[in-house]
Amino acid sequence: MKCPNKKSDVINIADYPFSVLRFLQNVVFLYKNRAYNMQYNISPPDKIHQAITLPPSKSISNRLLILNALSYSAETIENLSDCEDTQVIIDAFASESNVFDVKGAGTAMRFLTAFLAAMEGEWIIKGNARMHERPIYPLVDTLIALGAEIKYLEKEGYPPLKINGKHLEGGEVYISGNMSSQFISALLMIAPKMEKGLTIHLENEVISKPYIRLTLGLMEEYGVKAKWEGQDISVKNQEYVPKKIRVEADWSAASYWYSFAALLPESEITLYGLQKKSLQGDANLVNLFADLGVTTDFIENGIVIRKTRKTIKKFFHDFVNEPDLAQTFVVTCCLLNTTFMFSGVQTLKIKETDRIEALKTELQKLGYTIKSDDARIMEWDGERCFPAPGVAIASYNDHRMAMSFTPACIPLGSITIADPHVVSKSYPDFWADIKSAGFIIKEIED
Repeated sequence: MKCPNKKSDVINIADYPFSVLRFLQNVVFLYKNRAYNMQYNISPPDKIHQAITLPPSKSISNRLLILNALSYSAETIENLSDCEDTQVIIDAFASESNVFDVKGAGTAMRFLTAFLAAMEGEWIIKGNARMHERPIYPLVDTLIALGAEIKYLEKEGYPPLKINGKHLEGGEVYISGNMSSQFISALLMIAPKMEKGLTIHLENEVISKPYIRLTLGLMEEYGVKAKWEGQDISVKNQEYVPKKIRVEADWSAASYWYSFAALLPESEITLYGLQKKSLQGDANLVNLFADLGVTTDFIENGIVIRKTRKTIKKFFHDFVNEPDLAQTFVVTCCLLNTTFMFSGVQTLKIKETDRIEALKTELQKLGYTIKSDDARIMEWDGERCFPAPGVAIASYNDHRMAMSFTPACIPLGSITIADPHVVSKSYPDFWADIKSAGFIIKEIED
């Protein structure tokens, strides 16, 4: 039995059992952070001069796990993410059961639903309470139209699901482009296995295009060709080719270090594992943070970031292609006293939590009044309110809430984050990494 180490650089899915070591690590982790409602009080250093190896991309890891399985590959995936979202997919493939619990991993729920629909057998897939509140009917309805057999076990349109997997006929479908791109990616990855292939006609505005391009780019790495013309994406019936591949670092994780740099002008931070020519849409933060005064220099296997320019007075941006960066920029702009108007944030309402309402609530605790319009626009015009002293920032079981608010400790002197364990969803070593950069973390039992 191979027992992969948390820091291992290579994982072979084909012989990956559920690790006893992983189980014991999780028991200790849950005991420390969940049982006693742990909070972290974080204080900042005066500046940061540190090199950090960023975690592998969760988005790439989760797609590669599905593509590796569809190609029946015995090849290794190098530098695979060890975050919670990726682990539930690994556990699903290693499990001898036909019942899969993806917990709060939305990507896993969507990708595995499509994958299992195309795999012969009877399957049940479920998640935590929040996951059972997140609609999945756009994906399920489309899969049924393509020949899948799927039933809702509780509330119509929502997980948990019972799936009778089989070979799918395929064909043509119409999908609204303003739904989660993960639905579209889930369909695209199984498209080559369909007898007639698949043509997706995208209706309305297409959001999160970079994530769709990421999926198609990784499919091409495994030998599958697709055609995207206008609003139509076509994938013919064809075979995936097994390939040895390495996961690049996560640009989303880099955003929190950019925020630190923006707020600590004398800092110089080296981030390893990032590529200049990246398939990740969040790599655009290089351009976005330039408006907040942070410069990026590419080096071999990474970047160096510094605050060397002035910050713009008002920030306008459409986050339709980078929704996972929105929280970081909302919080950072407030802390820099940079007013903003951000559009394209509609998908934030259906994430791990309603991120729009969560941001408004938690920033009000810090004295900032954020406005939103029809869940598509978030705006701060400089309006302030009385801050609430001595409060903790709630994380809402959302990893990005905890990490995006951590930089607030810099102008405030310290900040308390509730349920800090949530970072395990995408960046398990976040607290260890910022501690190595000079931040002081004190544990508080609530």
